[in-house]
Amino acid sequence: MKKQQPQISEDKILGISWELLGEEGIEKFSMRRLADKLGIQAPSLYWYFKSKQTLYQRLANQISKIILDEFHTEGDWKEQMEGLAVTVRSVLSRYPCSTQLMMMTLPHEPDMIRFTNRMLLCMESTPLEQEQKLQAVLTLVNYVFYFVLDDYQHQRNISAVIKDQEALQGEEMIHLLDSMSEKEAGLFSRMYKNGLFEVMGTDGAFEFGLKLILLGIEQVIKKPTEN
Repeated sequence: MKKQQPQISEDKILGISWELLGEEGIEKFSMRRLADKLGIQAPSLYWYFKSKQTLYQRLANQISKIILDEFHTEGDWKEQMEGLAVTVRSVLSRYPCSTQLMMMTLPHEPDMIRFTNRMLLCMESTPLEQEQKLQAVLTLVNYVFYFVLDDYQHQRNISAVIKDQEALQGEEMIHLLDSMSEKEAGLFSRMYKNGLFEVMGTDGAFEFGLKLILLGIEQVIKKPTEN
């Protein structure tokens, strides 16, 4: 008697996709691996998603919806942009590889369009030109994307190095830096020894970078570029 395949749904596929992304990362993600985890044959997935890119679009759409559900900031443009950045970072940090998915897809799904529209509305009250408003939003969002992505990759690198036991121990790193000249590594060495690189990925680092962007936008609003 032929074994019956387990019943699946689109929601089930999306849920298991997040699990697989968390376990193996987006580099190893494939429809075949996903099918194996679901306990079905790979061709069955294509009844729901015609390609891996289509699946990625739907996952990114999910992320967009979650951001929209959690983003409730009102106020002036600066308060809205700050709230947007904090919300986007929070959501992306909770879903593995979600930053890559957002960067690899286009707003061709309903919630992705709503999310994009809501981002643009943050700057609509300002006197900037439409192109400048768009650029301001893209600058902010790209900052958040790369901040989250950099932290995610940094953590993966640490895990990989520790697993392979190839990391330079503290004393070895100090010895290496001390063997290099002031010109070669002086500033890096002092910052490393003072623990400044440990702030990378922290809330404080994120807030400082966000402050720089918002202050920059504010300056452009106060002193528009003369043609």
